[in-house]
Amino acid sequence: MKRRTFVAAAASLPAVGILSGAARAQSREIRMIESGGASGDSIQVGYIDPLKAKTGINVVRESPSSLGKLRALVESGQTSTTLFELGSSVMVQAKKLGLIEKIDWDAVKPAAMFPEAKNEYGFGYQYFSTIMAWKAGQKEPKSWAEFFDTKAFPGKRCLPDYPHYCLGFAAQAAGVPIDKLFPLDVDLAFKKLNEIKKDVSVWWKAGAQPPQLLKDNEVQYVICWSGRVVGDPAFGMNFAGGKADLSYFGIVKNSKPEDKAAAYKLMHEMSLPENQAKAAGVISYTGPSPELDALLPKDKLWQFPTSKQNKAVQYFEDAEWWAANGEAVNKKWEAFKLSL
Repeated sequence: MKRRTFVAAAASLPAVGILSGAARAQSREIRMIESGGASGDSIQVGYIDPLKAKTGINVVRESPSSLGKLRALVESGQTSTTLFELGSSVMVQAKKLGLIEKIDWDAVKPAAMFPEAKNEYGFGYQYFSTIMAWKAGQKEPKSWAEFFDTKAFPGKRCLPDYPHYCLGFAAQAAGVPIDKLFPLDVDLAFKKLNEIKKDVSVWWKAGAQPPQLLKDNEVQYVICWSGRVVGDPAFGMNFAGGKADLSYFGIVKNSKPEDKAAAYKLMHEMSLPENQAKAAGVISYTGPSPELDALLPKDKLWQFPTSKQNKAVQYFEDAEWWAANGEAVNKKWEAFKLSL
């Protein structure tokens, strides 16, 4: 790995002063592990390219990311990978396992950010939403109660094979208000899923499945990630009652100080609304700036998770609740799947 060291030294300064403050070494290249696909491309266009243009610092991307991979990196004692992408609940787990370090926000010097994106252990760089969608021409549900009403809204469903992408919507369909979802009434949510399970023809594992099944008319209604369907006239969709979540970047435990210094410069670039607008041009997920709406195309604001009209009608994932209860819920999920 090539690095250039910047040291301001004078003969009269003690050695300890040479390594402090602005004189500290800064890497010219760092490595990150991200989730891949269009999301990774948006990081390149929106943040890495502007960083390199301003500072000469290069960021090498690798994918995919997983908690197991992060754990293996830390336990092996490696120090070459500095940044690691984590979902909100995974970040909580990584923190508890001691796999990531606190972020020095004074070093990041971020522009204005939504508060949930500025975490002690993670920089929330990208919002994404899980929403309801349907094949164009179908009767359009306005709520999760209607989505789960297969008599009034007939058609096959395609739902996620992941409890954290499913149970919050089932609870809403059972009558729980969006601002009272957590702590989640798991038994109530499973009761609602049992009512609809005969109409679910596919439980998806890969995000590409729901839109393809809609296009093939194998199903008529789906729960899916918004970025998979927005802007395509083949689909209808509704953000109401959707689940907003964040992908974070954390600093890998035991990263070198000079690598962290470069990583904080990248995080600064991630906080700038003009860079977030570039990233949103690659994928219809958005960054954490409250000022971003003004930089996005007015006729496409309805597509983005953090636009004022969409952020206001969604609930935000409670990562701490899932970290504390996820194992028990997953066991119930597996038992539920056996009943299908």
